[in-house]
Amino acid sequence: MAKFVTIGERIHCISPVIRKAMAERDPEPILKRAKEQLDAGATYLDVNIGPAENDGEDLMKWAVQLLQSNFDNVPLALDTANKKAIEAGISVYNRSKGKPIVNSADAGGRIENIDLAAANDAIVIALCSAEGIAADNDERMMHCQNMLERGMMLGMEPTDLWFDPLFLVVKGMQDKQMEVLEAIKMFSEMGLNSTGGLSNNSNGMPKHIRPIMDSALVAMCMMQGLTSAIVNPCDLRLMETIKSCDVFKNNTLYADSYLEL
Repeated sequence: MAKFVTIGERIHCISPVIRKAMAERDPEPILKRAKEQLDAGATYLDVNIGPAENDGEDLMKWAVQLLQSNFDNVPLALDTANKKAIEAGISVYNRSKGKPIVNSADAGGRIENIDLAAANDAIVIALCSAEGIAADNDERMMHCQNMLERGMMLGMEPTDLWFDPLFLVVKGMQDKQMEVLEAIKMFSEMGLNSTGGLSNNSNGMPKHIRPIMDSALVAMCMMQGLTSAIVNPCDLRLMETIKSCDVFKNNTLYADSYLEL
């Protein structure tokens, strides 16, 4: 990758507005959230439909076609525990602006999502965990290696596995933050792409502090080699920090108007 890839996180069934829109197949709230994120600079949009055990296949197809038909085939991350729903979404997906992302696999019970991504020429977010958060970077890198080997054995390019160290909540896990940064550096030194739910770090903090912490963390992570993150692109401070780091990393040619690009 060159320029940092942002995956907009705001089309998520945890939001009452989005959950209701998905249940009723009401396009307007979803299109509104999508436009806000794309206007703010999101590269991909994450489409989180939750477990969707009853109607996941139909719902994911509907959401993929709705978003891509309204926003010039915007690339999407298909986010659900329902494998058949991911396959259904991929079946109607237009790749002209980028491969679909399968969100997500891990080294435990969800490792077969790597197989799903390989069979469908998709990118997969690979969580460096198995049945719980890795105890340390030795465990993270063991999971990374296992998932990398599985993907390559199935014909995937190493760059199509985006490794997630799992961002940890600062409140209560402050002593683990440097390990996450070190894991990102190790991924980068191996030539691997990386991503993750960056805002997890600031969970539980006062609302006015969260953008400050998220922006500080993304800058530190990008300088360690982080290539992507799942973020709220409507956080102006965060997006300005990402764009500035892209200049320092020589991913973007400096111009006085770089924040407007």
